[in-house]
Amino acid sequence: MNNQKVMNWASFKEQLLIHPDLDLQFQYAENKWVNAAYHITEIKQAPITSVDCGGKMNSWTEIIVQLWEPTDQQQKRPMKVGKALSIIELVEKTLPLNPLAMVKIEFGNAEFDTRQMFPGSIVADGDNLLVDLRPDSVQCKAIERGGSCGTTDTGSECCTPADAKSKIELKNLISTSVCTPGGGCC
Repeated sequence: MNNQKVMNWASFKEQLLIHPDLDLQFQYAENKWVNAAYHITEIKQAPITSVDCGGKMNSWTEIIVQLWEPTDQQQKRPMKVGKALSIIELVEKTLPLNPLAMVKIEFGNAEFDTRQMFPGSIVADGDNLLVDLRPDSVQCKAIERGGSCGTTDTGSECCTPADAKSKIELKNLISTSVCTPGGGCC
């Protein structure tokens, strides 16, 4: 994940609980809003385990709220925050969601490729609760650990395991002499 502050599930849900009567709107790009006819189609909890380029294992959990924009429906007002909370409650009856997991909103439409984005800010504005979505970016975890990414000034690579073993030479241990019956070699 990039260096922006990431919202966890507990904080995201807390913001919703404060404003149940407001309309829930999502901004996915500058002056671009998810159509008011959107549906929350599913909420996923994804435990991630990875090994980075330096050989270090990493793990975290993501809660992904998927939004779908039907192409044949138009509405003037988006769903109420309370409706979103009822969907969350239904999900949490079956799947307890990790309160410390990072939140991502998954969205795409005909003009915007589907992707997962972070809630950058959540702001109450009049009758609306506005969720401003920010893209994630690819990064090198070696940099996050204080290293560098790519080739260093000395020519060494950052993406080698810290405990890299030196190369060993393999020797052919098979004798070239032929063992014959009665020859005493067996």
